Amino acid sequence: MQNNLLQQAKDAVTKFTNNLAGGASEQDKQAAHNAIQAAMNDATPEEKQQLQQLQQQLDQNTLS
Repeated sequence: MQNNLLQQAKDAVTKFTNNLAGGASEQDKQAAHNAIQAAMNDATPEEKQQLQQLQQQLDQNTLS
């Protein structure tokens, strides 16, 4: 099940970053953040590292 949460987090961040130019919202960013946090709860150390990278990617992309 954890891999599913990790994949959902990856998908949410990808969706947000891909839509920055034309339609990403603060809600999309919050959804990605929430997915990352949910996946963190039971993540392995390796998964946590991936999730931290996703969070950094999310934090580096801002809405204009």
